[in-house]
Amino acid sequence: MFIDYVEITIRSGKGGDGMVAFRREKYVPKGGPAGGNGGQGGDIIFRTNPQLTTLLDLRYKKIYEAGDGAKGGSSLKDGKNGETLYIDVPVGTMLKDTESEEIIADLNEPGIEFTAAKGGRGGKGNANFTTPTNRAPRYAETGRAGQEFSIALELKLIADVGLVGLPNAGKSTLISSISRAKPKIADYPFTTLVPNLGIVNYKEYKSFVMADIPGIIEGAHEGKGLGLQFLRHIERTKILLVMIESLTEDIKDTYKVLEKELANYSKELSKKPRYVAITKSDLADDDLKKKLSKLKLGGYKGKVFIISAVSGEGISGLLDELWQEIQKCS
Repeated sequence: MFIDYVEITIRSGKGGDGMVAFRREKYVPKGGPAGGNGGQGGDIIFRTNPQLTTLLDLRYKKIYEAGDGAKGGSSLKDGKNGETLYIDVPVGTMLKDTESEEIIADLNEPGIEFTAAKGGRGGKGNANFTTPTNRAPRYAETGRAGQEFSIALELKLIADVGLVGLPNAGKSTLISSISRAKPKIADYPFTTLVPNLGIVNYKEYKSFVMADIPGIIEGAHEGKGLGLQFLRHIERTKILLVMIESLTEDIKDTYKVLEKELANYSKELSKKPRYVAITKSDLADDDLKKKLSKLKLGGYKGKVFIISAVSGEGISGLLDELWQEIQKCS
């Protein structure tokens, strides 16, 4: 799944209680209060781990607890702090309040740490309450409770390349042919109902992530078709690959429609680096291929790739170009 979602309960540690104690040394005839402070409760911290790509591990445990602080000791010894609990999540994970759905944090970069729940403060020992009028206090503070609440984790994976095109432009066929993604493929519109994510292996020991979203139709930014609710999933991609079927009656008009929908949805999306691929070249005759190789699209100055995910035509050159662009954006 391109988006993963889990709800968990987090509980930071309770602060340790303060200690009531008095000095009992042999050569200190008037021993005073000597109770130490309780330890701080452990925090719960989410941190991004680039090696993770799913929230699957968090599905099997619903409650996450940090360690409690230890009770203060005698002789002014403070209790040990509770152990902090670190929860590793993939880059692109959003933390949300389960009730209001408000975004608490967006962990969209490697190496981010976010403290979601602070541990309770440790209670003060009786040594802290000595006054000129009360030199032997016989009371101490109890530790503060930690925080406990439910939190939703929504994963919006950050892809390197996002595929954009009309329904049946060949996006699913491409991603299934160059990765292990297995989207539904059929000869009718909107076979892709949810985003698909594929890891594309490029040459030796190299790979990048490609995201396929449902086909976009004219008016998608206004809610038509399925594109609107999924356009947000390519907002984080580094590159856009605009795909148009070779047998499309007017390729230039189709390109204008797609560019218009991207711009109307998000100005930032329309500014992303992009490439154009004319798909299903295996269905085009030689005359059409020759015409397509000379195609000029308004506003687009890059190379137009003629490809077929079925025969493999043009795929190698396209991947080379995408990889070079990914390196520039990294």
